[in-house]
Formats: sequence, C-alpha cells, structure tokens
Amino acid sequence: MMMANTFSLLLIGATLLTGLVWLLDRFVLQGCRRRRVLKAEAATGKALDAATIDRLMQEPWWVEQCKGVFPVIAAVLILRSFLFEPFRIPSGSMMPTLLVDDFILVQKFAYGVKEPVTNQTLIPTGHPQRGDVVVFKYPEDPRVDYIKRVVGLPGDRIIYRNKQLFIQPACPSGKDCPSIEKVEQTFLNSGDFMQGGVPLERYQEQLGSVSHKLLKNPAQPDFVPMYFHQVGNEADEWVVPEGHYFAMGDNRDNSKDSRFWGFVPEHNLVGKAVFIWISFEFDRDPGSPLPGWIPTGVRFERIGGIQ
Repeated sequence: MMMANTFSLLLIGATLLTGLVWLLDRFVLQGCRRRRVLKAEAATGKALDAATIDRLMQEPWWVEQCKGVFPVIAAVLILRSFLFEPFRIPSGSMMPTLLVDDFILVQKFAYGVKEPVTNQTLIPTGHPQRGDVVVFKYPEDPRVDYIKRVVGLPGDRIIYRNKQLFIQPACPSGKDCPSIEKVEQTFLNSGDFMQGGVPLERYQEQLGSVSHKLLKNPAQPDFVPMYFHQVGNEADEWVVPEGHYFAMGDNRDNSKDSRFWGFVPEHNLVGKAVFIWISFEFDRDPGSPLPGWIPTGVRFERIGGIQ
C-alpha cells in the first residue's frame, strides 16, 4: 500500500523538534525576555509602557511558529499512532470490497496499542477474527503496508483448491477435531468487473460471522506452482502456526497474498480497516488539460463501514 514508517518518522521528528522549541521557550527564552525588560527599566529608571514591554517580550518568529504547530502535530501523532490512521487503496486486490482510490480509516487499537515505529505491542486489546479486513506490514518487506482479509487463524488448516476455500478450525489437543469444511459461497452475477477482457464472477462468501463479496476469474487457473509450500502439506494446503494468520484478497485471482508468501505474524498487524471515509474517481480523458491527480468525481455511495 505505502511505505509504512516514513511518515511516522517524519511526524515523530516534527513533534520532537517543535516540542523541544516549546520547552526551550517555556524554561529559557521567556526568562531571557523578562530579564531584558527589567534591564531596560533599570537603565531608564522608570517603568516601561505596555507597547515597549510587548515589543521586548515578543517571541522570535521561529518560536512562535513552532509553538503554534506543536499541539496540532502532537494531536495528529497521537490520533494516527494509537487511534485511527488513514490509508489509500492503490490496487484492486480487495475488489469488490475496496476499490482503487478508496480512502479508508484503520482502527489502530483493535489488535493492541502499539509503539508507532517498532510496532511493539504496549497494551494488548484483542486478536483478529476470521473475516476481518486488516492492514499489516508485508512480511517480505516490513516497510510496506498491505491490506487483506483474515481467512485462517492460528492452528487452522486452510485448503484453496479449484478456486474453492476449505477450512478446518484449530483443534485443541485432547478434544474431538472438527472436520474440514467447504466455505459457503453463493454466485451473485458476472460482468460487473473485468480483468483482461474477461468478466469476473461475483460471489457472496460466509467467513465465520462475516458475510462479504469476492471476485473470481473463471478463465484464470490457480497458480499452484507459485504457492508458498509448507513442508509436510500439499502445495495448496497450509496449517497456520501459532501467532500467525492466513490472509487473502477478495479479488481471488488478482491478489498476492498468503497463498504466495506465507503467513502474517501477529507482530506485523497494524490495525483493522473499519470505514471508507471518501472515494474518488479519476476517469479523465487522456487529452484533458487538467492534471491527472485531480479527481473527476466522488463515489458517495461507497462511504461507510467495511464488511
């Protein structure tokens, strides 16, 4: 999705810099200005008028700017680091749930209050549930944020065969194990979305308590030889290790996900995608004089919660 830590580091740096200037003014520079007023009064032998005092007590421009900006960026840092963070969807791997240029909010505290740079959990608050749409640091390059749907929980056996998902929930030792079951999918329609000129089939899938839509390309085979191979299992079968999750895109034949690179460590979780706050269209004619970054419209019907 985007480079994960760059903006966080810039925001933390700006907060520290402006905060240090605020402290410097509070405990050092204000005293220097007061002493300057007292020195001027001692030199003239009388109290200075209000205008002169205001002039001598006036903050340098750089102090004034930093003091004005500090509470704003500190509030943004707290909001973005611990509560909600905005993201833009750059690809179609989560269609039809999320479209390119949907702007979403991610609940940062859904899976623990975390330190914003190292992502270390400070306060545990919960764990992903099957069907959650989550943002996480891409295991093969943690600088990059990915968004997918949680399909497998720790201990689950996952099979994806002939475009059909099967799940055997984790089996606690000493108990009767549930059988592996086909995940319920209901065909809805075809042709609302296209891929390489092929109409995509849209289905309704039931993942635990979550009912969501997904896309399949009937003309594209499963790329089983490219799947991540877990020793001891078939090429299209995986057992999710403890402390990890199996994540897949809703656009099943156009998503680089756990089938190809493996499991998502719990440490990599950033948060739960909960809301689309704006969605833009960029359907501009190539000959348009306007720059391409200017939206051509807003998809108001997409604003709302993410299922």
